Amino acid sequence: MFDFFSPVMDWVQTTLGMPLWVAAIGLVIVLTLIIDLVSWVVFWRLGPLLEKTNNRWDDILIQALRRPLRLWIWLMGVTLCLIVIRYHWEIDWVGGHLSQAQAIISLLLLAWAGLRAVKLLEKRLVFPPGGHRAKSMDADTASAVAKILGAVVVVVVGLLVLSSLGVSPSGVAAFGGAGGLMIGFAARDMLANFFGGLVIHLDKPFRVGDWIKSPDRDIEGVVEDIGWRLTRIRTFASRPIYIPNSAFSSLVLENPSRMWNRRLFETIRLRYTDIERVSDIVKATRAMLDAHDDVDTNEQTLVYFQSYGEHALEMIVYAFAKTTDWAEFQSMKQDILLRVYDIVREHDARLALPASELHIAGPVEITGETSGDNAQGDADNDENADDDQSDTHSRAASDREAPYTSSRQRSRNAGRGEVNDASQDHDQESDA
Repeated sequence: MFDFFSPVMDWVQTTLGMPLWVAAIGLVIVLTLIIDLVSWVVFWRLGPLLEKTNNRWDDILIQALRRPLRLWIWLMGVTLCLIVIRYHWEIDWVGGHLSQAQAIISLLLLAWAGLRAVKLLEKRLVFPPGGHRAKSMDADTASAVAKILGAVVVVVVGLLVLSSLGVSPSGVAAFGGAGGLMIGFAARDMLANFFGGLVIHLDKPFRVGDWIKSPDRDIEGVVEDIGWRLTRIRTFASRPIYIPNSAFSSLVLENPSRMWNRRLFETIRLRYTDIERVSDIVKATRAMLDAHDDVDTNEQTLVYFQSYGEHALEMIVYAFAKTTDWAEFQSMKQDILLRVYDIVREHDARLALPASELHIAGPVEITGETSGDNAQGDADNDENADDDQSDTHSRAASDREAPYTSSRQRSRNAGRGEVNDASQDHDQESDA
């Protein structure tokens, strides 16, 4: 292996007094460094030139091979150093393992380069180079193609690695036939999610960046990623939700991102005292909507007096905006509502509040004699009458409570009645 470099190694050994195997390792390191430097210069100079071409594949190949190839150069240098050590120290068992390790390392780095190429291909399918005749592909389809190609690369490299390890492909196939049923039964949820993701990519009920929500469950947000097993949704509270793809087969989804217009539906309430002005207000509001720049007149626009509400006359305003942007729609809605208020004020009407009116009767006027004596006498008569009525009720209550009232209490009530009667007779004599 090193016969070509034997003069150099002999010179190093005689001049520097260095052992032959150390000189061989040093030579391998120097050659590895030189090859890595040359590859870096080639990629550094060739990459920008290929990116300027209209071919979409050449720059993908260069970018995919850049890092794996440089790593492969250094790993091969390390294995060569190990081979030198093996020959010097006569370690026989290392020889077979080193050759096998070189094959596995090469296959793994090749798989890495293939996956990098698939990732770059996905970006190039969505964003083709300028001036290229190929049409761009939507992001979801490109992602599905990239995932399929990545799976193919992994499977092929995996079979090659097993073959380099001495595992027969027929044995792998036999194991797959015998244990495939058990593995499939154990991984049925994973397979359901896999096919659920495949159905999402094929049917495209939503894409990355769409705003979706489900009336069946508390799911609403923007789709961030559609994987083979999970779909990640970011809610409006900036919280991620991870949903298995198999769940979408039984969910009812709404995709507001694909709406054409945003709908304005408001109820304007007017006072009952303004009922004669409702017709003019409706006509003026309809004319305002027809002339509004942000209202889509191709869609249905409705302004009608709808019903007699509990507290107000209800008028509906129904229209569609040209924009689907939420912030622009809110600005349009604010402008329309303020214009409706101006129209109501222009017609000498007012908006109604949910209030109730309570009607209370006026004060009662009492007429009587202007004489102070008569007024005082009437007051005394009223007071005596109240006392008589109170005594009557007291006696009735005493009679009802006779079993529970003492004889002393009954005599006290009777004496109070006689005093009241005498006082009433005296008042009557005074009035006479």
